[in-house]
Amino acid sequence: MIASPTPDAIAAAVAALQQTQLIGLPTETVYGLAADALQAEAVAKIFERKGRPADHPLIVHVADEAGAAHFAADMPAFAAALMEAFWPGPLTLIVPRRPGVADTAAAGQDTIGLRCPSHPVAQQILRACHDANPPVWGVAAPSANRFGRVSPTTAAHVAQEFGDDLLVIDGGPCDVGIESTIVDCSRGQPVLLRPGHIGAAKIAQVTGMQVLDPHTAVALLDQQEPKAPGTLTAHYAPSATVRLMAASDIAAALGVLGEQAKHIAVYARSPMENASGDVLLRRMPQSPEAVAHELFSVLRECDAQGVKLIWIEAVPSDAAWDGVRDRLQRAAASA
Repeated sequence: MIASPTPDAIAAAVAALQQTQLIGLPTETVYGLAADALQAEAVAKIFERKGRPADHPLIVHVADEAGAAHFAADMPAFAAALMEAFWPGPLTLIVPRRPGVADTAAAGQDTIGLRCPSHPVAQQILRACHDANPPVWGVAAPSANRFGRVSPTTAAHVAQEFGDDLLVIDGGPCDVGIESTIVDCSRGQPVLLRPGHIGAAKIAQVTGMQVLDPHTAVALLDQQEPKAPGTLTAHYAPSATVRLMAASDIAAALGVLGEQAKHIAVYARSPMENASGDVLLRRMPQSPEAVAHELFSVLRECDAQGVKLIWIEAVPSDAAWDGVRDRLQRAAASA
């Protein structure tokens, strides 16, 4: 059931969470499938509903820094600086976890991912959770889609995934459109596990520290990285096969298409001619922020149109495109 964020609907969402039920939660990144992070029975329902392996940890969403203290055993100084700079916002921090707290959400690891979303409806729900009796100190909320598939950026997308029996609070289309940046803060130096809206340069500027990539971190720090959401090689995939191509290759292929044209979609920044008239053409915006905002909706639209193959123009190599490039490469790896 999709509900507007009225006081009654928010109260119903909090009550559902208290009763170990799941809800659809809007955030500025994507919609989440949320449960009380401290109730193992509730969190187990997330894994079951998504078809997600139980050893893949979940991100816990909290209302503020005080909420994070219920889950974190320690908050390194550079992690606190990142919280101060970017919370509320699309940044997840991996920090040491308090023993015995949110074991199921953390998939048994001794670290936990924490995030404070900036979406006003998410904030209303999380603050109402704090004020409830008994309180809900944080919600585990991975993207509200089947495991490995395209993330949802509208309430309707969530309903399409899970049906009408799930309460989904409608916060409108997500502003950012791709999942949060994940920074591992558990090893003494920031390690970028998943790129997103907040880039490595901004993280380095705030912390005054070099930001490592996972492979460099394992070599330099001699420590294995914790598992983190959204870091599988194949992820974020539509039903259609995704291929990343140069604009010239797409243009050349369009010129020789025959009957198969009706099963192909193109998403490109460069102008393309649809000679057959059967190809589904979508123009990619020129800015990475605009592409991130619409990317998952475009992939879902292609599936809805019955497309079998999506040709996507490869994005620029500069750092501003890291988050989009990451999602596209993982979507294409599912082919």
